[in-house]
Amino acid sequence: MKLVSWNVNGLRSILRKNFLDYLERENPDILCLQETRADPNEVEQLWPISYTTYWNAAQKKGYAGTAIFTRTRPLSVSTGISCARHDCEGRVLTAEYNDFFVVNAYVPNSQRGLTRLAYRQDWDQSVLAWLKELECKKPVIFCGDFNVAHTEIDLANPRGNLRAHGFTPEERAGFSALIETGFVDTFREFEKEGGHYTWWSPLDGVRDRNTGWRIDYVLVSAALRPRLKSAFIRCEVLGSDHCPVGIEFD
Repeated sequence: MKLVSWNVNGLRSILRKNFLDYLERENPDILCLQETRADPNEVEQLWPISYTTYWNAAQKKGYAGTAIFTRTRPLSVSTGISCARHDCEGRVLTAEYNDFFVVNAYVPNSQRGLTRLAYRQDWDQSVLAWLKELECKKPVIFCGDFNVAHTEIDLANPRGNLRAHGFTPEERAGFSALIETGFVDTFREFEKEGGHYTWWSPLDGVRDRNTGWRIDYVLVSAALRPRLKSAFIRCEVLGSDHCPVGIEFD
């Protein structure tokens, strides 16, 4: 089974940039999208018949949002994390399958000046509680745009970004808490070196020079680690300032 996660930076925009060609070529069993910036009624598109689609749109038009495309119909799908102060921005979509949950997340950005750092820390704690509640029932695949580079090898210029949003000690600690409670960073199970990124500034030449950040992840409960076959970053796939990431598992 193949699961892919991608922050598309606007679904209507990515549709004009060969998104459906990519979908056919990649052929994932489960596709998790972040920053869709739309609900299904705003996207004039017939999706491939092999996929069922589920959506969680933000209350604010053209903002945030998540979606899941899946070949196998889930047992259930829920929006949010059962926390009213966090559930108006369309940031979490959870699908329950026979033997695991998929949690698709677009984690809040702390913003320049760290104006939303306190909210981000609160969000991190709340989503961890949600994940652990799910894990009491069955293992979890937690994927999406986490808006944090966890370690120094996860960005090209760590020294220059020590207090920048996306690399603060507070945000990194939030990610570490996931690992400490048993979640596995799947990409790091197969690749220990730096230089592998998932987001690049849209400034000219930045992506060509690979001056990027690894802020998109697929984490799995420890119970799923034996089923993991591979983890990948599709840095060659264009169309967004992020690229797709994913895993293959039994």
